[in-house]
Amino acid sequence: MTDSEHNSAETYSERLLGFAIPSRNARGRLVRLDQTLDAILSAHDYPAPITHLLAEALVLASLMGGLLKDGGSQVTMQAQTEAGAVKLLVCDYKDGDLRGYVDFDADALAELGANPSLFALFGKGYLAITFDMAEGKGRYQGIVPLEGGSLSEACENYFFQSEQVPTLIRCAVRSDGGACVAAGLLVQHLPDGEEGRERLHARLDHPEWGHVAVLAGSLRHDELLDHDLSLEAIAWRLFHEEEEVRVQPGSGIERGCRCTIEHYQQVIARFPEEDRVDMRNEDGQIVVDCAFCSKQFMIAA
Repeated sequence: MTDSEHNSAETYSERLLGFAIPSRNARGRLVRLDQTLDAILSAHDYPAPITHLLAEALVLASLMGGLLKDGGSQVTMQAQTEAGAVKLLVCDYKDGDLRGYVDFDADALAELGANPSLFALFGKGYLAITFDMAEGKGRYQGIVPLEGGSLSEACENYFFQSEQVPTLIRCAVRSDGGACVAAGLLVQHLPDGEEGRERLHARLDHPEWGHVAVLAGSLRHDELLDHDLSLEAIAWRLFHEEEEVRVQPGSGIERGCRCTIEHYQQVIARFPEEDRVDMRNEDGQIVVDCAFCSKQFMIAA
C-alpha cells in the first residue's frame, strides 16, 4: 500500500474495508459502526450488557458479510441457549444491509450484575453461522459451542473448526452518553488449495500466519474506536512493513430490516385458513410484530 493509496478516499465509519497481504497469503476486513449501530439499537430499550453483546454481534456479522463475493448472498449469525439469560441473539448481513435482535430474560439478566460473562449470558449455548450464497451456489452452516470469553472467540472457533481457516478477530465496543460505537478487525490465513493446491489443514503454527497474527494482535481497542483514525490508517499501521498491502473499500453499511407488508402477506398466505382464523384479532386483522425494528404490520387475511 503506497502513501497515496493510504491517504485517498479514506474510510472512517459505516463502510467495510477489505485488505490483502499477498506475500503472507492473508486477507482481512475492518469495520466501524456508529450511526448504523445506534439505529439498530434504538429499536429496543436494551440494558447495557445486551447493548454491548448486540453491538459486538453486529460488528461480527459485518466482518463475515464482507467476505461474501457475490451480491445477494447473506450471512446469518444465531446464538441460542439452554439455560442462560439470553434466549436468542440473531444478526444478519446482506449487501450492506445489517440487522440484529436479542431476546432475553430481564429478571435473570439483572441477577448477573454489570459485566456478565459469555457463559453467564448464554449458559450451555451454541453459535450457528449460516452462509446463503447467491446465484444458486448453495447454503452451508457451521455450529460451534459458545465457549471462550466473547462472541469473537466463538467466531474464531467456527472458522477453525468448520472451515479450517486460521482466523483472528478483534472487536471493541464503547458507549458514550447513550451513543454507541463498535469496531472490529478480522484477519485470515487463506488455505492453499483454493485453486487446486494442497490445503494447509488449519495449521495455526504456519510461520506466515504466526507473523500476521502477531501484527494484527497488536491492535488496541482505542485505535479501533478512534473516530479520527481511518480504517486505512489502521491497516497501514499494522502491516506497513510488509512488501504489499492491497486495500479495497467495501460495501457501505446501514440498518436494513427488509420487513415489508408484502413479505408478511406471503408468509401468512401459506397457513391453512383455520390457522389464519385463530391469528385474527377482533377487527379481522392479523398483527405481525417485527422483532428487528419493532414495527407492527396489520395484515388483512
